[in-house]
Amino acid sequence: MTAVLPERVVATPAPSHPAACSCEACASAGTGAADLMARLASVPADRIAVVADGRELSFGRLRERASAFAAGLARLGAGPESVIALCLPRGASLVTAIIGTLAAGAAYLPVDPALPEERRRLLVEDSGADLVVTDGTGPAFPGHRTVTPDELTASPGRPGAAWTPVTVGPGTLAYVIYTSGSTGRPKGVEIGRGAVSLLLRELEDTGAAGGEGRRVGWNASPSFDASVQQWVRLSRGDTLVMIDQETRSDPALLAAFIDAQGLTDLDITPSHAEPLLDLLTPDGGPRPLTLLVGGEAIGPALWDRLAAGHRSGLLRAVNVYGPTECTVDATAGWIEEPGEPHIGTVLPGLRMRLLDEHLVPVGAGEAGELYLAGPRVARGYRHGPGLTAQRFVADPFGAPGSRMYRTGDRCRLLPNGRLVHLGRLDGQVKLRGHRIEVQEIEAVLTRTGGAAEAAVVLGEDAGGTPCLIACHRGGDAAALRAAVAATLPAYMTPSAFVATDRFATTPSGKLDRSALPSRIEAAAAPAASSPGEGVEGRAEELVARVWGHVLGTASIGPHDNFFKLGGHSLLAIKLVSRVRAELSLALPVKAVYAHPRLRDLGAHIEELLAAKDG
Repeated sequence: MTAVLPERVVATPAPSHPAACSCEACASAGTGAADLMARLASVPADRIAVVADGRELSFGRLRERASAFAAGLARLGAGPESVIALCLPRGASLVTAIIGTLAAGAAYLPVDPALPEERRRLLVEDSGADLVVTDGTGPAFPGHRTVTPDELTASPGRPGAAWTPVTVGPGTLAYVIYTSGSTGRPKGVEIGRGAVSLLLRELEDTGAAGGEGRRVGWNASPSFDASVQQWVRLSRGDTLVMIDQETRSDPALLAAFIDAQGLTDLDITPSHAEPLLDLLTPDGGPRPLTLLVGGEAIGPALWDRLAAGHRSGLLRAVNVYGPTECTVDATAGWIEEPGEPHIGTVLPGLRMRLLDEHLVPVGAGEAGELYLAGPRVARGYRHGPGLTAQRFVADPFGAPGSRMYRTGDRCRLLPNGRLVHLGRLDGQVKLRGHRIEVQEIEAVLTRTGGAAEAAVVLGEDAGGTPCLIACHRGGDAAALRAAVAATLPAYMTPSAFVATDRFATTPSGKLDRSALPSRIEAAAAPAASSPGEGVEGRAEELVARVWGHVLGTASIGPHDNFFKLGGHSLLAIKLVSRVRAELSLALPVKAVYAHPRLRDLGAHIEELLAAKDG
């Protein structure tokens, strides 16, 4: 007997979206934003859809596999408004699962296997997922039915069955993606099918996604909404090239990968774009390379470098900004000239409201909070009607019943209609492309880490790279770091933990965040041995000197550990860049992770130098 999914209780009822529905998402269906699954049907079967792990998957095979996946979901009772958790690594199976889930009319919840076990279970439980799809490895999800892709597609069916996706309306749920939450728990954003279809059409209209035969790199974590911007390109017939974790974290490997795979489009954060620019050459691959840069602010120096790349024909760069609640990208600004960085203008599927504290529109040159309205605004937060009501508010400038999303971002309107991002109005920060509510980290530090009181701020390391700094009263730094690492994604682990006897407060008695350390060197970096004590040989001396520069401490000894001294992925990239510049040695980033102790890394560098000279 075939088991079926249990009936779900949805705390926030979704609209039924009848044929006569007049909501903005449904109204957009007639404006040319064809559903993604319908567009996918017209792509030639022999065109390459996915490249992963050295293998290619054609669009014909993708549709066939996705149809079998969808049929397996349907046999288990999944359909519109069902949520399927996909805990699969980046690869062809994940792409097939996403397309198959949507073909079944259901919605997908991305659960990156790289997340800590506790985080993965929280996402599945909080979302009320109807089914969990895994590759058969990793921890179980108690209380939830778990299947593998092979189990879903193993039931009897017709090989090569026609591509017949379930017909759904634009308001039907497409996916749920979780973002960091100010309450100490992440919150799930619900996005409808019409909004995702509109996103692709608008990227095409702005030129950010255009032309034939494009090869698009999948560079984001599946749990990060930038991944949506990447897989939707399949629906216009582009080839999706999966980038493995080692390659995406090493600029040298990534640059070589871009050229070897002939990538034409890449989504990337500013933090990772900067070292990549040093390695791109005019004759290295298809040029210009289109870079969609987003996830955090672009500094003036990087902006000018990207503009120079545009003028030389090396690349086309567009600065994209957008909250998850507005379907990935809300604005786009081409980086063509040096000058003040801006986030461009609002994409057609959204309407901008730049308002002061009294909800009065501000004029050119004035600053206000950015509100966004239109058919690409999310349905709300899953199982969070109260939080939804706080952030998705009535639009006084729109039709009766319309809403606008309060972004919490402060912007300034330029005379030419472009927007300059001026920062946040709350405690939320952006780091390496990820939106982080520092209250969520602080909750772990006090709830499970043993701190009596904690405060987390976005600061800088000694080299000027943005990083998180945790200040705590009570608790051991090592235990606090372990608690965060076991509970939250790696990008939410602070680079430095600073003990304090008391926190400064404002005259009203509230925590004075402006008094917290803003640089790791000012925060008293973790203790290390005496300067140069025991360091031997050219390689060790170089590593000690470079570590001292990027970590902001002069006390580096042979037995110190790079990551225990506050090192992180971006500092590892800086480290290998300095080694490359000073020794003309291509040290891979993974070597820093494999040899985190100074003496071991020095010995490894000596071995590489000996092999190179030999």
